[in-house]
Amino acid sequence: MSAPRRVLITGGVRSGKSTYAERLLWEAPATYLATGPSRPDDDEWRARVAAHQQRRPSHWSSLESVDVPRALSEINRPCLLDDVGSWLTSALEESGAWVSDTGEGPRRGDEEQSTPPPPSMPTWHQRYAARADAFVEAITAFEHDLVIVTNEVGFGLVSPYQSGRLFTDELGRLNQRLARACDDVVLVVAGCPLVIKGEPKNPSGAS
Repeated sequence: MSAPRRVLITGGVRSGKSTYAERLLWEAPATYLATGPSRPDDDEWRARVAAHQQRRPSHWSSLESVDVPRALSEINRPCLLDDVGSWLTSALEESGAWVSDTGEGPRRGDEEQSTPPPPSMPTWHQRYAARADAFVEAITAFEHDLVIVTNEVGFGLVSPYQSGRLFTDELGRLNQRLARACDDVVLVVAGCPLVIKGEPKNPSGAS
């Protein structure tokens, strides 16, 4: 039996990264793990989700969860995790990291509170770090083939908003950790895959 492989697929919006990732597991009885939040009142978002569902093989199962460590511990077959950016958004929110883009109003974290938190209370950095550590550890411990889709957001201009800069910085750091943990890394640009690390198998079975 060959050892399971972890493959990181990165690229920009509409780069074709998800389609390429799906093809890597097309013939496998895989589980699609969606980390994005449900948006029942957003028609455009629901249309995007439906398009993804119709494109995937009928023999795949689907699971929606932002608790990636728990979800991966319960999946016992190949998995496609899509995507890291959505997970990061939830993790930063749950950690209290966001701050008003205008600089007005209270911070939903720790750094701009009028009264510093007690020493025993973890800062948002510590809360997020614990979530990120658990996320990476769950990926390295997964015992089946795992394809991970992430976003490449560092090619554009630096965001004028603090929240945008925070997201870009943390996603870049997390992507580096995932790249070290994965056997293969592929950058997809305009539908064309560029192998950065390793030798991922050729996609097959999808048109």
